[in-house]
Amino acid sequence: MFNNLFIFLAALFLVIKGASLATKYAARLAESYRLSKYTVGFIIIAVISILPETFISINAALDGVPAFGLGMLFGSNVADLTLVFAIIIFFAGRKLKVESKILKNHVVYPFLLLVPLILGLDGRFSRLEGIALIITGAVFYYVALKNGVDGSVPLNHGNHRFKNFALLVLSMAALLVGAHFTVTAAVSLAGYLGVSPILIGMLIVGLGTTMPELFFALNSVKHKDDSLAVGDILGTVLADATIVVGILALVNPFFFPQKIIYVTGLFMVAACLILFSFMQSGKVISKKEAWLLFLFWVVFVVTEFFANR
Repeated sequence: MFNNLFIFLAALFLVIKGASLATKYAARLAESYRLSKYTVGFIIIAVISILPETFISINAALDGVPAFGLGMLFGSNVADLTLVFAIIIFFAGRKLKVESKILKNHVVYPFLLLVPLILGLDGRFSRLEGIALIITGAVFYYVALKNGVDGSVPLNHGNHRFKNFALLVLSMAALLVGAHFTVTAAVSLAGYLGVSPILIGMLIVGLGTTMPELFFALNSVKHKDDSLAVGDILGTVLADATIVVGILALVNPFFFPQKIIYVTGLFMVAACLILFSFMQSGKVISKKEAWLLFLFWVVFVVTEFFANR
């Protein structure tokens, strides 16, 4: 048991560290191409932030436990939409500002999170459904990127692009290695403890994979860049629910327990609706609302524990 626990913690640390470094160098690359801060967060940083979930999910599919990956994706999304936002606001000690254009451009956002739930009602994701999910996410990101160039940001042709790209690739390699050992150790640990691997994926691994966006968001609000923080989290959640689930189905079409849809999936959509309702009330998220988000996450954890005993 202790060997599996050590491997699991070491692999998870490698995933988190690799993702944090990848986020750092991706941000530097993106900003050199004249993208607005929100677009950098929503698209570039978010794409890097989903690497842990993507690699872990693919490894889970190849190891014959794709439901582990699906549960982890939905579980990490619930944590991002509730716990991570709450921690950011507690850390900042102030209200989190939300740009008007974020709300305007994301009217359909909660409905996009419903797409994987609707396609997965039968407890299976086929390759065709995987392609549909990837296209759904890609189209939304294309529209966001198309409208994301900020002419006020000076164009920087800096000499460090190659260096940043090389370090980004090395960070992604560390992620890939960590992801492989995270899955194998987590499944072994779950078997020893007599609990469902899906529960380990949802709560422990899922929480661990939120660290890259959490660290990036904390650094962003520290420098008053609230749009970077909000964009990163919303972009990560959307990519997880559409593109990453789509890739998982494309790699290996799979069946899964339908309670992942009816419990975890519904919690994910509910968390999104609650968060957006808070955003629209004065275009800020207050400390009181942060506490409510935190309590929602606690209810989610308790529900999942009893649902997956």
